Amino acid sequence: MNLSHEKIAIIGLGYVGLPLAVEFGKHRPVLGFDVNAARIAELQSGRDSTLEVSPGDLRAATHLRYSASTEDLRDCRVFIVTVPTPVDKANRPNMTPLIKASETVGTVMPEGAVVIYESTVYPGATEEVCVPVLEKFSGKEFNVSFFCGYSPERINPGDKEHRLPTIKKVTSGSTPEVAEAVDQLYKQIITAGTHKASSIKVAEAAKVIENTQRDINIALMNELSLIFHRLGIDTLEVLQAAGTKWNFLSFRPGLVGGHCIGVDPYYLTHKAQEVGYHPEVILAGRRVNDNMANHVADQTVKLMLRKGLPVLGSKVLVLGLTFKENCPDVRNTKVVDIVRRLQGYNTQVDVFDPWINLEEAEHEYGLKCLAEMPAPGQYAAVVLAVGHHQFMTLGEVGIKALGQRDAVLFDVKGILPLGTADGRL
Repeated sequence: MNLSHEKIAIIGLGYVGLPLAVEFGKHRPVLGFDVNAARIAELQSGRDSTLEVSPGDLRAATHLRYSASTEDLRDCRVFIVTVPTPVDKANRPNMTPLIKASETVGTVMPEGAVVIYESTVYPGATEEVCVPVLEKFSGKEFNVSFFCGYSPERINPGDKEHRLPTIKKVTSGSTPEVAEAVDQLYKQIITAGTHKASSIKVAEAAKVIENTQRDINIALMNELSLIFHRLGIDTLEVLQAAGTKWNFLSFRPGLVGGHCIGVDPYYLTHKAQEVGYHPEVILAGRRVNDNMANHVADQTVKLMLRKGLPVLGSKVLVLGLTFKENCPDVRNTKVVDIVRRLQGYNTQVDVFDPWINLEEAEHEYGLKCLAEMPAPGQYAAVVLAVGHHQFMTLGEVGIKALGQRDAVLFDVKGILPLGTADGRL
């Protein structure tokens, strides 16, 4: 099987799909497909609101076309699915976007089509969930009339150093021949090389444990932070000292949100429970990390009380809403939990983030965020939640000036010099 000259359809043009479509579009015909017509119009105008792809790179993808019409998919033979895989309010995998995408592909894919999934799932999901949908909507037989592959995404939103071509890519296929074809396909754009897994399940498992490992390591740092707080020791100073040993792993405490680390472990634990194993370490780590936002809010209120500042009706400023610095992504951000907890103390919370889309924040979380940096001297407490470069430039003096005299400053990210904030993780 040779896929080198087949037209590719990328299904879903978000943080994962668009960079992939652009890289392939520099070399071969690609159709970028998304059900969001506004997103298609934006990309056709040469603009990417996620800021993952520059206008120059969009222009360089001379073989890339965009569409929201299913009919335009019919002349493609390779389909790469890059839709989100979130969890619901009970932290159960929500496979609806993946199923809907598979339905769409199933209705248009030709004989001999290859469908490659990049969305993070639990081991077995491609063949247990997606393949039956493809069979039902296409009327074709798996590994006879169509084939599948899995190549997990490794996009790091906002990271301008580690880009798609420079990150090694895991590949796999539903037959040895397809696996080789999928591997060769990605080698066209991945300069860092590829790793061909022995099966789709192995590739799926590799992806889900990448973020599970990070989640558990951050949970350990967060738990240490809770302990050291009670001991009156600064956690970051301890980590700096411990980090002088050559094999000490460099992790820091913090909020764990976003569409990967705070979500992917639940896919693995869901499958583990389905096969009769109750995971303990993974879920314990999730509980620790999910509680850190409440800890930040509670400590902020305690610091206010210690300074004799009123809590009821007081104004609190939260700087930053996105799940990480220098990117506009607000998906599954844990800063919202800080805001909710502070509001639970009957404080008036303002949120300012220069990176976000104000309408998106209001739609997703019901938050009416400030459009501009607030005037100084208004707040009884300031929570520096995200380390955007604008806040780094503002510095200790500028951030403190936003508060009233003796206002509490809580530095969630630990980016200010030691001793300048009243509290930090």
